[in-house]
Amino acid sequence: MDTIGDLLIRIKNSYMARRGETEALYSKMALKICELLVNEGYIASCEKKDHKIKIVLKYDSSGSSMSRGEPAITGVKRISKPGRRVYKSKNLLPYVFEGMGVAIISTPKGIMTDKKARKEGVGGEVVAHVW
Repeated sequence: MDTIGDLLIRIKNSYMARRGETEALYSKMALKICELLVNEGYIASCEKKDHKIKIVLKYDSSGSSMSRGEPAITGVKRISKPGRRVYKSKNLLPYVFEGMGVAIISTPKGIMTDKKARKEGVGGEVVAHVW
């Protein structure tokens, strides 16, 4: 089972349904991606509970008290899939919406954003784009 694809789609679907939180299957990589999304400000928090990850979603607070406002994530796209892995060198790392989004990269130094990978001078597997 593709736990990363499942995680990203659960987050996207929960935002579309305006839910406050969601759960996804646990894997070390999925937890690292959630922590990265928290650091980038796309989700409010995440924590491991049993064999699942509890994710609290984040919304723009400019709406009225009755509505949740705009979702922090407007789209996600899984790039590297189990059947077709996509690797990029440090010089060819993608820019997501001209820097407005982030690419999640799995490098030898761990999971990081495209910006941090460029700064560190490493390439790797392009896991997903988030905007």
